[in-house]
Amino acid sequence: MTTSPDDPDADDAAAAGSSTDGDRAGGSRRAVAVVIGVVFLDLLGFGVVIPILPFYVRSFGVSDVFIGLTAASYSLAQFLAAPTLGRISDERGRRPVIAFSVAMAGVAWLVFGFATEIGAIAGTGAAVATLLISRTLAGAAGGNISAAQAYIADVTPRERRAGALGLVGAAFSLGFVFGPALGGVAASDPVVAAADSLLPAFVPTTRFTLPSFTAAGLSFLAFGAALAVLKEPDRSRASGARSGSLIDQFRTALADDALRPLVASYFVTSVAFAGIQVMFIPFAADFYGYDATAAAVFLTYIGVLGTINQGALVGPLERRLGAVRLAVIGGTALATALALLPFTPEVGALLPLPGDPGEGLLTGPILTGPTVALFGVGALLSFGNGSLNVSLSTLVSDRASDETQGAAFGVTQGAGSLGRTVGPPVAASAYVLAYWSPFVAGAVLLVPVVYVLGRGAAFGGRTATADD
Repeated sequence: MTTSPDDPDADDAAAAGSSTDGDRAGGSRRAVAVVIGVVFLDLLGFGVVIPILPFYVRSFGVSDVFIGLTAASYSLAQFLAAPTLGRISDERGRRPVIAFSVAMAGVAWLVFGFATEIGAIAGTGAAVATLLISRTLAGAAGGNISAAQAYIADVTPRERRAGALGLVGAAFSLGFVFGPALGGVAASDPVVAAADSLLPAFVPTTRFTLPSFTAAGLSFLAFGAALAVLKEPDRSRASGARSGSLIDQFRTALADDALRPLVASYFVTSVAFAGIQVMFIPFAADFYGYDATAAAVFLTYIGVLGTINQGALVGPLERRLGAVRLAVIGGTALATALALLPFTPEVGALLPLPGDPGEGLLTGPILTGPTVALFGVGALLSFGNGSLNVSLSTLVSDRASDETQGAAFGVTQGAGSLGRTVGPPVAASAYVLAYWSPFVAGAVLLVPVVYVLGRGAAFGGRTATADD
């Protein structure tokens, strides 16, 4: 039956269609909010452990080399697990992968907290092995970001994915803003003393165990939320085709003209940025006199900016400029910030502001020239990193087919994890030779990334516009 413009049935049908579209959009927003909440709780638990990790390792009287090994074990396990979890989420569903992985993270943090007790029974070697094993297990669970990103891609229209994926990045930033602060509270003497008086005697209560158990509790809370609230997205368009092994997935991605530059970009960007993350605190201590508290203030500032950038700024910019242009702008900003960072004391000394350039953030005037320069470069670094990473995620989603979203995100996130495994030890070695070299080297590494994206290679040779 046909309807005329004056037919009231036509108006009813249009209203019904509009209502259906509104319900679908509302459901999509709720689904995105739930998965982002799960990611936030998971990352909050990860962040809780960050402040205690070096001191926990040192408490066993072993070399600081093991601090690096425990950090690398997480990233390496995430590298190996992310493609596999992404592939399984394509085949078996997003919800079970996300739920199982956050539960596994909870178990890992519980084991992490009992390392001292294990050491008392079986010796220092067993204690350190416990730390490494638990961090490896937590890293494998951290590979669930590929399934979370694929979930977002499943429930979000393509034109809105940059904003939604940016919210995943914002959840990461919030986890790193609030997690370490929560870990510091859990490790404080008053909290440890209160817990010791309230908890049963068989529960170890130390400045190391309480943050670990807090992280475990947050992971189990995320597990409960995933089971109770998270719904499996409609993936009726997916064929359920198998993506193959880890090596097969990388081989397939690297053979794809559209995905190959994105995988390489994830790896190179992660090598550059992860090295700087590790070496910033030694630089700040050597040239600004920062202690751990002052460094934490700066990292919190970067985390807050990252939340704003990825949660509110990147989405509108991507819709206006297009993912490729925003990736180029972000990569250029990040490279510029890395190149300037080691020279902020000299640049800041030229600014007409009061204060001794050698004074630290919390021990002298805040508005010293070098401090203003450092915080300004930090803002540029946060914007560049957020814009580049969210744009790369959007490009991966655009270039992958509906049935291989999880595998594609798994490969690119795996490449990022491998970069975070390689970057820190290389940057540390370079810093010993010349303090500025890891920062400048990171900037140089980003030049080919910007060039490739600028040439449109990420789109198989064509340059995308905001209308794509």
